[in-house]
Amino acid sequence: MLTIYRPGTGPWHRMPAGPKALALLLLVFGVSLLPSAWPAAAVAAGACVACYLIPGVGMAELGRQVWALRWLVVVAFGLPCIFLGVEAAAVGTVRIVAAVSLAALLALTTPVAALLDVVERASAPLRVLGVDGARVALLLVVALGTVPTLARLAREVRDAQRARGARGIRVFVVPFLVLALRHADDLGDALTARGVR
Repeated sequence: MLTIYRPGTGPWHRMPAGPKALALLLLVFGVSLLPSAWPAAAVAAGACVACYLIPGVGMAELGRQVWALRWLVVVAFGLPCIFLGVEAAAVGTVRIVAAVSLAALLALTTPVAALLDVVERASAPLRVLGVDGARVALLLVVALGTVPTLARLAREVRDAQRARGARGIRVFVVPFLVLALRHADDLGDALTARGVR
């Protein structure tokens, strides 16, 4: 399975998965509640930078995370800019990028097995409502594996387009959709073969 976990010995890596997940979740929640004003953008960006400056991660990694979100930035800024104005769109975009980067910090510094254990334990109280913690953890595994797979498929389609000199969104979307749906079918078949319904 693909993962973005990077082994290390810094404080984020040494912190137990449960408290780390709770701390980052509270930080993401706090960033998402900030008002739509310029000082809020500075607070969100500052919190994110401070977390990545802790030894063991670094600003280069933050740069990679932000670069990976470049198309999200375009969409998150472009549409609101038309309807809400530049300030609200820019602050909202900074908050989104900061929240996603902080969430990525958890995946970067925590092995998948530890993350799944945290999810399973956290969802245990929901058993009274019929929520199966093991299924929730499995859903997380599938999501963590699918997102990078879809990114790889998109890269392959783009590379094939460039090699053929083809351009245009339709030339990209159709083959990407076919490959994504085929991946979903294969994943569904694999889960069914293992008795997951």
